[in-house]
Parts: sequence; C-alpha cells; structure tokens
Amino acid sequence: MCFDRDNKRYNQFSRLLKDKFGAKVYKITLDAGFSCPNRDGTISRGGCIFCDDGGSFSQAHSNLLSIEQQVEEGIKNLSQRFKAEKFMSYFQAYSNTYKPVTELEKIYTSALNNKKIIGLSIGTRPDCIDDEKLSLIANFKDDYYTWIEYGLQSIHDKTLRKINRGHDFDCFLKAYEKTKKKGINVCVHVILGLWETHDEMMQTAQKLAELGVDGVKIHMLCALKDTKLAQLYQQGEIDFMSEDDYVNTVCDFLEYLPFEVSIHRLAGNGLKKNLIAPTWLGKKLDCLNKIDREFIKRNSYQGKKYPSTSLQIGLNVK
Repeated sequence: MCFDRDNKRYNQFSRLLKDKFGAKVYKITLDAGFSCPNRDGTISRGGCIFCDDGGSFSQAHSNLLSIEQQVEEGIKNLSQRFKAEKFMSYFQAYSNTYKPVTELEKIYTSALNNKKIIGLSIGTRPDCIDDEKLSLIANFKDDYYTWIEYGLQSIHDKTLRKINRGHDFDCFLKAYEKTKKKGINVCVHVILGLWETHDEMMQTAQKLAELGVDGVKIHMLCALKDTKLAQLYQQGEIDFMSEDDYVNTVCDFLEYLPFEVSIHRLAGNGLKKNLIAPTWLGKKLDCLNKIDREFIKRNSYQGKKYPSTSLQIGLNVK
C-alpha cells in the first residue's frame, strides 16, 4: 500500500494547507475576550466539566493586546521560530461568535488586516450561531480560507448532558446544515474517552462521515487544573483511557472517516503545565508517533472502512 503524503496514513490539515498555498501555514491563536453562554448563566453555569478558565485557549497572548497586535506578535514569533511565511487567524478561546454581529465584523476584520494572513478559523458552539452571523463569516470566504470549528464532542445526548455541554446533537445538526449552505468549511471537535463504549465512539465517527464534514479535530479527555473534571478525578470518581487504548481508538475512529476529511488534531491537551491527568498526554509527540506505528502495524489508513476510499485518493492497495 503506497501513500504520497509523507507516508502518513491520515489526511493532515497541515499538509493540506501546504499543498493549497505552496508553503507551510501556521495558525495564530487569538483571544478577543469572548465569553460562553454555558459559563455566564445564559443557559447554564459552570461550563463544560472539562473546560478551564482559559476556555481551551492554549497560547500566551493576552487579550489586553488588540487583535492587530496579537496578529503582529504571532507573525513575528512564528516567523522567527519556524521561518513561517503564511498564517491563519484562529479565534480559539471560548465561543467566538458570542457577540453582536456589528462587534464580530470589527473583530474578524481586524484579524485579517495583514497581507500575510491567508485564512480565518473561528471556534464556537452550535448554539452561538445564526443566519446573520453566518452571512457575515461567509463574506470572508472569497478572499480568505475560512473555517468554523464547532465543538460537538459526541453525537450522544446522554454524553452531552453528562459533561454539562448545554446543547444537544440536534442543535449541532441545525447549525451545521446552515453553515454548509453558506459554503463555509466546517471542522468538528470530538472528545474520545467520555465514558462511552467503543461502539458509541465509532457511531460518532460514522455520523460525521455520513454528514460529509470537512475536518475533524480529535481530543483526548483530560483533567486540567481548576475544572470540575479535575475534582472528579481527584475524588476517585472517574478515570481516563490508557495511551494504548487511545491510540487504538483513534485509529479505529479514523478508519471510518473518508480520506478527504482533513484531520486538524489528534491529541489536544491544553497547556502542559495545567495537565493533571492522564499524564501520558503530556508527551504529545510520542502519542502521535504511536498512532503512525499502529496504522503501519495494521496495514491500515484513514477511510479504510469507508466505501471506495482507495479509489477516491488513488491508493495503490496490494
């Protein structure tokens, strides 16, 4: 079996960007001071049990800096470290459509006010979107590579209730359908290890394949400091997947996704200094290498269990 994508057995988003823009593209993570309806009391209080005070924000930028300043600092730092030339503005912290449209337009436009920015990615919740906001975001897609990243985590409502997600799967479906009608790329976040059976996790993969999502970002459930999840772990009420179980589950999950679905992440873990458990997740590169080796061991690849994948991507299957 031959692969032409640096021998990776899955469709890396970073490689997709390099192929599309002729150079490696780096995301600049931005914090515009957004909140979340699952934390401010609009729909609930306390937020999801896994979310820390940073709202899944993994970088050191301060929202005391303007968006333009954050972009400039990000370009400067990534250029020095990696000799990067092209960038995407990525709104990551909390729910980045949770403001009036007039404010959103100013925020997004500020993030694109640099000639080295080629794309825009907006992380949010499916209950923080509407037609007016989608129309605004769609206005950018002709000039910038534009994505919305929806936190779904699981298709199972019982799981969403258990993690205090604050919305159900039907809410996601409605937001997803509206977004695709606007021609906006959609990346869906999922979490493995949410005390679901293996079959239930695979059902999420199969549903995303059926929906035809553009991208998927896979996270391992982990306890970060000052979260409800950390409290439950420290009280001995929950435990987490072992690294071997996670590696095998990721490979199983990817086998159900068609190869054209871009994989944006395989082992998100927040800031390492805030990680409480599982400790193995602190060595992210080791986990990624084990995923590569497991695919080789299986003689498998993303989409193996999806019909006609080998024809779609031109694999030389022996």
